[in-house]
Amino acid sequence: MTTVYDQNRMLRNILFLLFALPGLAFASWVARTPAVRDQLNVSTSGMGMIIFALAIGSLTGLLTAGSVIIRKGARLVIIVSSIMIVCGFIAIGVGAEAKTLAIVMIGLFIFGAGFGAAEVGLNMEGSAVEKAMGKVLLPAFHGFFSVGTLAGAAIGVGAEAIELPILIHFLILALFISIALLSSFRYLPKATGKEIVPSIDNRGTAPKKPLQVWTEKRTLLIGIMVLGMAFAEGSANDWLPLIMVDGYGVNSLTSSIVYGIFVGAMTLGRFSGGWVLDRYGRVRVLMGCAISAICGLVLVIWGQHYLLASAGVFLWGLGASLGFPVGLSAAGDDPQGAAARVGAVATSGYIASLVGPPALGFLGEHYGLLNAMIAVLIGVMISGTLTRSARPIVPE
Repeated sequence: MTTVYDQNRMLRNILFLLFALPGLAFASWVARTPAVRDQLNVSTSGMGMIIFALAIGSLTGLLTAGSVIIRKGARLVIIVSSIMIVCGFIAIGVGAEAKTLAIVMIGLFIFGAGFGAAEVGLNMEGSAVEKAMGKVLLPAFHGFFSVGTLAGAAIGVGAEAIELPILIHFLILALFISIALLSSFRYLPKATGKEIVPSIDNRGTAPKKPLQVWTEKRTLLIGIMVLGMAFAEGSANDWLPLIMVDGYGVNSLTSSIVYGIFVGAMTLGRFSGGWVLDRYGRVRVLMGCAISAICGLVLVIWGQHYLLASAGVFLWGLGASLGFPVGLSAAGDDPQGAAARVGAVATSGYIASLVGPPALGFLGEHYGLLNAMIAVLIGVMISGTLTRSARPIVPE
């Protein structure tokens, strides 16, 4: 006989897979950005415009998914967004093969909309499982997203090494993702999200809305802290291969390997995060993450040699790994209004990681990509000064 615990454990394992798949797709795109740029023959600012299509699509998905979840549940959002990820992924490959900028941008918009909506739906589902099992699971779920990015980066390295056409690469991955999704959807509950955000709470008062929670000092400071750390993560995801190619003169294969170092460090940080947080507490861990990211960015920007910059990339990834999931946990400390606070902080993080990097393309066009990373460094430094805002409301 299947118990409720067994059902929750099965759902947890399915979510590990579903969190990994968007990471796999996203990192596969990032690893091939130098090749896509060469195929389309565009400048750095041109790549900024292309990535902006991804950001606009992602914001569209982020801002519309919540209302759909409230009406229909997270399962529908996860299903539809996953289909959009696959379709957008294929369109990107077709556009790159045809050397048609418009098709690539349309594909990125569709891919981004699916990616943004999937992140909202998956985090909603993950929060529900975490509550049902009475265990801290969000860092591990985000860890599996990083596992997906690591796998995507590794596959991208292999594709670059054998000079696999971008379209073939993306079609193979789209087929794999589709098979994995089709085998997983039947395990997802239909009503998650409808119950998480009720119209009236158990004390007879209306729950806080996202705009209202920004008037709270603690939520605002956590949101700014997460914004800076998510900016550090997103800028690497979008620009790191090109930073290594343009800033250090390495080839596409080497740049993909360096990107793999970054996602490997992110994965290590997220899977070890639970143990480190239990041992040292949020504030110390977040401060350590900020210091690590700052040191890493300094080495990348002014390292002068790609091996020294590669060491900096590891520190950068390790430092950026926990800011987002720990910020979400801190926002949810107080059960009263937790859904609105977590949603607001999550939106802050995703906006930073999706909108910030395209702006770096315009800075990079005028000042070089390495110098553009100074903006990321400043953002992380600001985040480091705000880590005390994540101090638990209840004792750790």
